[in-house]
Amino acid sequence: MSATGVDVFDKTLQTTNIWLDEIMAEMGPDRQLAWHVLGSVLRAVRDRVGPDLGAHLGSQLPLLVRGAYYDRYQPSTIPDKTRSLDEFLPKIEADLESFRPVNSEDAFRVVCGVLARHVDGGQMAKIFEALPEEIRRVAEPRPNA
Repeated sequence: MSATGVDVFDKTLQTTNIWLDEIMAEMGPDRQLAWHVLGSVLRAVRDRVGPDLGAHLGSQLPLLVRGAYYDRYQPSTIPDKTRSLDEFLPKIEADLESFRPVNSEDAFRVVCGVLARHVDGGQMAKIFEALPEEIRRVAEPRPNA
């Protein structure tokens, strides 16, 4: 039986919950925190990669997640020219401040891992390539040792 009666809504709820479960597996068992972490990291990446690449990424997100992704979007201020990890991570921290303190580097790494597993590989390669090297080192998935 359908949860909402609309297939597209059921699919986005299911996919979003899978993503949140993956975030919670690494960040702790708080679904609200996982949702806030996902949105904060996505918005920071969106603002850094620029509007064209950001729109391509947005089109591949589950419908529900896409809403968080485009929340507070101001294309006239894009792209953010942040070059260092020390400038980039505080943007994520600041966005999460009203919820609760989180290690922003862990949040960034975890969400990028979720994206790497669920978004088209070619698209994610372009996203990672658009990030400065210092930021990319945290974002790119590492092969299992």
